[in-house]
Amino acid sequence: MRALVLPAYGPASTLTLRTHPDPTPAAGQIAIRMAGASINPIDWKQMSGAAARWIPLELPAVLGRDVSGTVIAVGAGVADFAVGARVMGRVRGGAFAEVAVGAAGGFVGVPAGLELADAAALPLALLTGAQLVEEAIDARAGETVLVTGATGSVGRAAVFAAKGRGAKVWAGVRGKYVAAARGLGVEGVVALDEAGAGAAAALPELDGIADTVGGETGGGLVAKLPPPPPPPPPPARPRGGGAGGGGGGGEGEADRGEVDLHARRRPAARGAGPGGRRRCAGHPDRPPLPARRGRGSDGVRPEGGRGEGAAAGVKGWSVSVRRARATDVEDSIAD
Repeated sequence: MRALVLPAYGPASTLTLRTHPDPTPAAGQIAIRMAGASINPIDWKQMSGAAARWIPLELPAVLGRDVSGTVIAVGAGVADFAVGARVMGRVRGGAFAEVAVGAAGGFVGVPAGLELADAAALPLALLTGAQLVEEAIDARAGETVLVTGATGSVGRAAVFAAKGRGAKVWAGVRGKYVAAARGLGVEGVVALDEAGAGAAAALPELDGIADTVGGETGGGLVAKLPPPPPPPPPPARPRGGGAGGGGGGGEGEADRGEVDLHARRRPAARGAGPGGRRRCAGHPDRPPLPARRGRGSDGVRPEGGRGEGAAAGVKGWSVSVRRARATDVEDSIAD
């Protein structure tokens, strides 16, 4: 087979076309004849070396994670797909080749009305939009949620997922996308770039924000969310001396650090009372736990996200605000 090979970290010009032996699927895997493969930010981050700290490559390497094609071989134990099936899904590298191999559980069938090559553009965007709504803000029936960048690939998936859960969805987009956003069947549309400071005023009170834009645009909308619940009290400490006591009691530095980390990683508990639903999600650097201690109050990275047409993702969440950011989500899915 032919494959685009990355011999060393660098720009796209580093890629070379080489001939490799066809890979063979192991147990639980399928091999597909590639019809299409999409390029996502994680691909250029790996290519340039920007992601080498937490997703190192064994060079030379074949990149690519989103792929579609026809099954040409199945490994032992695979019952969901047969040779000839049209599939799309994600692999852990190797999509930029004529034959790709990946876990069967990472693939689904391609509907008959969808062009096989076009299907390769869907996996990451659909997973990211679904994660924003179902895992990060946990939208529920009757709630009002805002999806920023709603006409982008991730945004459209988030709108669809939120509506599927019975939520009332508002779309926040650039002014030139207002008409397209109305076509999504949402409750309302706000032009985030035209309204400026008035964008938040045009919105109802929100239960959650699926933010695919990030930066000042998304941050300026947090005021529409109810306040977070107070942090949980520290555990009681024994007082006095003796075999089990050290005197004094009170909250130590280690306890404050652990409470802070816990608050950034978990959504507020349901039934926490008024304002107990304000939550946030953000994708951490790797490794996940140590990297979170230096983050801001909302537990997410300071740099902004991407707007319409971008593919991104999210993993991990916080009690500070219920605003889920789709910044570098494919990184978390890739990991």
